[in-house]
Amino acid sequence: MTQAPITAVVGLGSLGESLLRLALAAGHEVVAVDADPDVRHRVARRAKAAAPDGAADRAVFTDDLTRAGRASLVVEAVTEDLGVKTEVLRQLAAAAPGAVLVTTSAGLPPARLAIASGRPADVAGLRFLVPPGPGGTVEPVRTALTSPDAAAAVDALVASLGLTPVALGTRPAADATALVLAHLNRAVAFLDEGHASRDDIDTAMRLGCGLPQGPFELLDAIGLDTAHAALTRLRERTGDASFEPAALLTRTVGAGLLGRKTGEGFHRYDDEGRAPRPPAASPGAAGARPVGTVGVLGSGAMARGIAEVTAAAGHPTVLVARSPEKAADALAAVGASLDRSVERGRTSAGARDAALARLAGAVGVAAVAGCDLVVEAVAEDEEVKRELFAALGRTAKPGALLATTTSSLSVADCAAASGRPADVVGLHFFNPAPLMRLVEVTRTAGTSDGAAATARAFTEGLGKTAVACPDRAGFIVNALLFPYLGAAVALLERHGTDIEETDEAVRRGFGFPMGPFALLDTIGLDVSLAIQKRLYEQLGSPEHAPAPLLADLVATGALGRKNRRGFRTAARRG
Repeated sequence: MTQAPITAVVGLGSLGESLLRLALAAGHEVVAVDADPDVRHRVARRAKAAAPDGAADRAVFTDDLTRAGRASLVVEAVTEDLGVKTEVLRQLAAAAPGAVLVTTSAGLPPARLAIASGRPADVAGLRFLVPPGPGGTVEPVRTALTSPDAAAAVDALVASLGLTPVALGTRPAADATALVLAHLNRAVAFLDEGHASRDDIDTAMRLGCGLPQGPFELLDAIGLDTAHAALTRLRERTGDASFEPAALLTRTVGAGLLGRKTGEGFHRYDDEGRAPRPPAASPGAAGARPVGTVGVLGSGAMARGIAEVTAAAGHPTVLVARSPEKAADALAAVGASLDRSVERGRTSAGARDAALARLAGAVGVAAVAGCDLVVEAVAEDEEVKRELFAALGRTAKPGALLATTTSSLSVADCAAASGRPADVVGLHFFNPAPLMRLVEVTRTAGTSDGAAATARAFTEGLGKTAVACPDRAGFIVNALLFPYLGAAVALLERHGTDIEETDEAVRRGFGFPMGPFALLDTIGLDVSLAIQKRLYEQLGSPEHAPAPLLADLVATGALGRKNRRGFRTAARRG
């Protein structure tokens, strides 16, 4: 029988605990070393809860660094501090003379750490941007001093743990980390300022951007103290105020709530390190009024998508355009979209036919006079929206819910123009509306409780997820997303930034569906610039200022994926 490999993990924080679990799942015997008895007890308890088959019995928990000498490979996962890592590696070099030593430093110079250990040939690195789960990614890092045997041992460990090796590069990894940490820090400040709840922010960013975790879930996974220390170092090194740790983050770390590793951070965690998701709100919310017929004003992509969703959900829907020709074209586009859904297996032919039977086209606001809910989805122009809501206030039946799909203008201004502010809400659907699950729901100071409840119940009845947003430019998603995108563009002002490598580091290192430059190309460079301008006009904060290089690129006619000229296409042409 082949003997199980013996691996030591030194440091049982967020990263060390993740590596411990992966090693146990892979059949390793593990020597788990941490100086804090509370940490050892907690990690041991959770390892046992997560591995009921007895795998946790293969782990020995100790504070004695010399016991790592049993292992053929020792992974150092202590705090990201040069002095601390140097001292631990020196001690390990003496305690485990025959072992390969692996440092998990994300940003410290690996050659310096290797030399400081006293055994540079035996030292290699693993660069994690987030603590890994099963199937996660890692960058194996060698120095010119690393021996072939040590490099091979690290490759074998990565394969054994079921991790995917990726090539990120030191600078792209550092840039990706800085971009994401500033984004997470901004989310904490957003929460502290009372703009939205923790769960709504997490949900909005997961569903609105396709992220694997919301910002507070990700912070808890990284470790709040780890994130706070990294932000502090970035602030000291760059002088950039966006890296100044948010006051709430500092208070939370000061209270000893460090995230998943301590059982509580922004969320609470069970003995297996899981945070139960809050139950979804019931569509039958108290005070909600029934919604039968729906009117959608507009004939563009967003209006067509919303009309498709409401008709498919069983609501008789009238799509109101500026001319009979535009109405006919919009209905034809909805029909083509439903045909594609049938072809791709997302809906049945019968459901498509039923949805089309509920959908009618019309011209003029009078066509929505009998609707229970009217959704405005016209151009993002303040004057146009005000005029339209003034007309709706005169035309819509008493008690009808009036909604605007604006993403950056004031919902309260639309409400005031209608003359019936109690009936007005914001319903910000994401494009394409038939596919995107998120809807940002905004109530103003004048919105009645019944209207707010109706908006939420209606949204959830469409199969969407509603999050409550402030009546503030950008709501949740754009307010947090575009400073991150703008900061990515600003990196191009510096020599040596590679667009493709930065995107890849964000995607492979953090698990984002795409990097910032690919996302800008997908949104549209002109659309992104317009959103930045509106956010800056409304909020006035430097982080929302339009990126000059983005404006310059748009001026050349580059619009992104829609005209096949954007950041990535420009980069490929050189």
